[in-house]
Amino acid sequence: MRTGRAIATIGAILTWLIAETAQAGPIGQPEPELREALREAIVEPQQVDDRERTDAWLQSMSVRLARFMPDADERMELLRLVHGEAARAQIPPELALAVIEVESRFDRYAVSVAGAQGYMQIMPFWLAEIAGPGENLFLDRTNVRMGCTILRYYLDRSQGDLVSALARYNGSYGRPQYPGKVLEALSRRWFRG
Repeated sequence: MRTGRAIATIGAILTWLIAETAQAGPIGQPEPELREALREAIVEPQQVDDRERTDAWLQSMSVRLARFMPDADERMELLRLVHGEAARAQIPPELALAVIEVESRFDRYAVSVAGAQGYMQIMPFWLAEIAGPGENLFLDRTNVRMGCTILRYYLDRSQGDLVSALARYNGSYGRPQYPGKVLEALSRRWFRG
């Protein structure tokens, strides 16, 4: 099974990357620890990192993202945001892109049948729990920051088990379909050489 080996390889790479970094969450009852992590994240300033490496990453990802977002300015704006928020949450930015691809196909105004909103499909109750006036889940920064924080939280809670963390993020814990889709997107598009 070629797909099984590819998923195992990507899982091993991501486990290593995540061990070198850090998690976040979706539907269900708000967990007090996640509520606090989101409260802190929403007011924390974005971090800045190595400019040369960031520029190379942005150029590489921009080519890959073009099929979903034809407008180059919009694409670069989202990529800068994802890169910064993933670094802040200590997750691989490629993982965040794979989640966005599966969750919303890069539609900032996507709304799921369950009511999740935006790029990373955040449930509105999280905003009601922690955000101040003027925040909404269709604001790119709010959505991506909350999504990366939630993913980091579930990675920590799952002790680095990416499949478990992704299932928790999606609210499908115990079912492999969603994690499989994210890992496939990750290997097919975002972690390509």
